[in-house]
Amino acid sequence: MMINTLRQSKGAAVVFLVIRLYLGYTFLSAGLGKLMSGNFDASGFVQGALARSDAGVIQSWWGSFLEGVVLPNAEIFSFLVMWGETLVGLALLLGAFTGIAAFMGILMNISFLLSGAFQQNLILIILGLVLIIGGTNAGRYGIDRWIMPSLRNTGDNRSARNSKRQLI
Repeated sequence: MMINTLRQSKGAAVVFLVIRLYLGYTFLSAGLGKLMSGNFDASGFVQGALARSDAGVIQSWWGSFLEGVVLPNAEIFSFLVMWGETLVGLALLLGAFTGIAAFMGILMNISFLLSGAFQQNLILIILGLVLIIGGTNAGRYGIDRWIMPSLRNTGDNRSARNSKRQLI
């Protein structure tokens, strides 16, 4: 009952807009800062996380993943972090594919959190979850207002064609 209210209320949509703009700005500014510096390298962050792994601050399985997968491929992960933060921020600011952008932001923040970056990542994860719970209402005052209905109509047309084929 309460979730349905959150997903339909215009007042809740305004709250989601504020949360979305805050998250979007946070991600976009972090991503653009890395892009504009021109020399972002995730290996320093990963090595710091590995040092925390030795101290028992982060889980050993995550430390093994960082050492065996991320560190040897630091250039790829640097690219993914820079562009991931930038694109998630842009999508949230525009209100485009809000649920997907919030989910991807949550995944990035969980990765940072597992690596020992405890500053504000938990708060960003919670705010991202709030946007996901809000469903399409979280993007009501954004591009989702036009994208989501057209995607639903495309899916409806496709399912109508498929059911027509089944009848024949």
